[in-house]
Amino acid sequence: MLQFDQVTKSYPGSGDVLRGVSFQIERGEMVFVSGHSGAGKSTLLRLTALMERPTRGAILLNGQNVGRLPNRKIPFVRRRLGLIFQDYRLIHDRTVYDNVAMPLLIAGFGPEETDHRTRAALNKVGLAGFERRYPVTLSGGEQQRVGIARAIVTRPPMILADEPTGNLDPDLSLEIMAMFREFNQVGVTMLIVSHDQALVSRFAGRVLHLERGRLVE
Repeated sequence: MLQFDQVTKSYPGSGDVLRGVSFQIERGEMVFVSGHSGAGKSTLLRLTALMERPTRGAILLNGQNVGRLPNRKIPFVRRRLGLIFQDYRLIHDRTVYDNVAMPLLIAGFGPEETDHRTRAALNKVGLAGFERRYPVTLSGGEQQRVGIARAIVTRPPMILADEPTGNLDPDLSLEIMAMFREFNQVGVTMLIVSHDQALVSRFAGRVLHLERGRLVE
């Protein structure tokens, strides 16, 4: 489903953040990316999400070299990815319902289907009844659940999560990771960046470990 082939990412003044990284993820896998701060974990995820382009090498998503796609085609590919961020990235002057429904509206879903999917996603993450709340009234764990609902509302085949438990306490972190495992068990491919070795050891089927931009195991 996803393949990195000798991918290098460089930034002016910073040199190579990723160096010749190659790996393959099959459909339905749950894979963690680990490594020290600055190892290139988030850069790898941003490249997968088409938020950045590789300096060298190829990134193949379902056989398509997405690293060389024209800009106009990127939104159509990104719709098949669910993105979850450590800092939630919710729109604070919109309700929980509006935050979750936004990807559907952008994709052109009609009102009835949008309502059905939005409520189903909120129910899945345990936030039924929160539709009219605003993000500022929610706890950190609840905000992260809104972000997860937004990521799954389009029913993407692959979810990318960047330190999704980084701002949560250990109990909430376990709840979130258990939810990710449930998604994976119904066929969703998961690629999760995490520095929490205890969580990685408990939940990971496979780990991509980065050191100074290189994949070492």
